[in-house]
Amino acid sequence: MRVSLLKNALVFALVAATFGLSGCATGVAVGVGAAGVTSAQKEKGFGASIDDAEIEIVLNKRLLDEGSDIFLDVNTEVEEGRVLLAGSVETVEQRLNAVRVAWGVEGVNEVINEIEIGDEDSVIDFTRDTWITTQLETTLLFDGAVSSIDYSVETVNQTVYVMGIARSDDELERVIGHAKDIDYVRRVVSYVRILEPENDGGDGNGENSGDGTS
Repeated sequence: MRVSLLKNALVFALVAATFGLSGCATGVAVGVGAAGVTSAQKEKGFGASIDDAEIEIVLNKRLLDEGSDIFLDVNTEVEEGRVLLAGSVETVEQRLNAVRVAWGVEGVNEVINEIEIGDEDSVIDFTRDTWITTQLETTLLFDGAVSSIDYSVETVNQTVYVMGIARSDDELERVIGHAKDIDYVRRVVSYVRILEPENDGGDGNGENSGDGTS
């Protein structure tokens, strides 16, 4: 397809620009969205705009690695590390993969999922799954010990998938505990990254990755 070839060419051109223009980051910033220097860019700083451009390059490359369907059907926008995913995919699993991929990109601090499902029959009980997701999102929102904006929740056949960034192990355990307490939940799967505690040059263990099933 012509659209497919065009989008593929764009992503690979941007990747080449990122790694090939070490002293010329301007080319990357202009390449994504062909925005040039906009008023929003001036407000947040040119460096932040370049960071957003790099996030979008990596995100699109990883979506392409997931499959051409997801890559072509999901539109992405990045602003100050906040990723917007929009479009329509055939299955909930594809939507889940897109959100998971977005959270896995370094520099992402929020994922806004506006992807619609074209085939709701792929879920055994779509209504119940939606109810579970809403219950957990509401609980996290009103829990003062949890930064709810740092998490995305998807439910597929009563299995809850939690993605995002946790400030600590305790916060992640709290989130998973909330999920387990919801009626009808069969299983909780975590794809949450745990932030490294800030220190003054001490021996940090690095950023932990939560990729477990409870």
